[in-house]
Amino acid sequence: MGQQRRHRGRAAAATAATAAAMGLMALTTGCVGGGAAASDDPAARDPAGTVRGAADSLMRAGSSKARTSMEMASGGTRVTVTGEGTYDFRRRLGRLDVVLPQDPAGSSAERRPPVTELMSDGDLYMKNRGAGVPADKWVHIETASLSDGNLVTGGATDPLVAAELLRGARRVTFVERTRVDGVDVAHYRGVADLARAARPASKEHGPALRAAAGKGFSRAGVPFDAYLDEEGRLRKVRHRFKVSNGTVASTTSLSGFGAPVDVTLPAGKDIFAGKIAER
Repeated sequence: MGQQRRHRGRAAAATAATAAAMGLMALTTGCVGGGAAASDDPAARDPAGTVRGAADSLMRAGSSKARTSMEMASGGTRVTVTGEGTYDFRRRLGRLDVVLPQDPAGSSAERRPPVTELMSDGDLYMKNRGAGVPADKWVHIETASLSDGNLVTGGATDPLVAAELLRGARRVTFVERTRVDGVDVAHYRGVADLARAARPASKEHGPALRAAAGKGFSRAGVPFDAYLDEEGRLRKVRHRFKVSNGTVASTTSLSGFGAPVDVTLPAGKDIFAGKIAER
């Protein structure tokens, strides 16, 4: 397992892997707001501090089930990519099966199989990637090599990274009490400052957030809606990213805290080192 974690592809493989992550997206085409102070609800006392602590609360929780949804809108066209799996926040290790939208012109027999995504210490491994990658091979991406830190190009935001983004929360307001998946939660709204989030982020995810702050997105920040339960655990977060050709809304939903997470990273011989076909 340790050798698998230390595996890093050669320069040619890294170049191909970066193209793979960018291609997955192509396949689918501390201020407190004044309103919070007026509320007597305890959740309104320190909304910014509460939201910034969401990642730490997940680390204490250990693990959970995860669902993701990524909606992309450009030129009047909207597509949605969904994912489902589990995540270990302490080991920064998870798995999502990501479902791409079916080609409208394709038959049911041509439906794409889910793309398996393994997330480990800032790295991403993808299987069933297509685009010339053999079905039994994985594509390996170092997320810090991508201009957006893989916040959107992989079709799903790493659940822990989604929470780490909130470390840079500003202009946060408490909105209301509501329910998510039958659980009582506090709804907060604000803007995530990517550069600010990168500074206290884990050493595994900090480089990807710094890449996103420097090249991937507007310095104006990333608007978000976050829903935290009574223990401060993130139950749902929706980020809205501005990209060059439109808007991407990434939603991460967490449940079943303490769920077992069984992830085995691919061996070096199973990593694809060839050229990714262009689409």
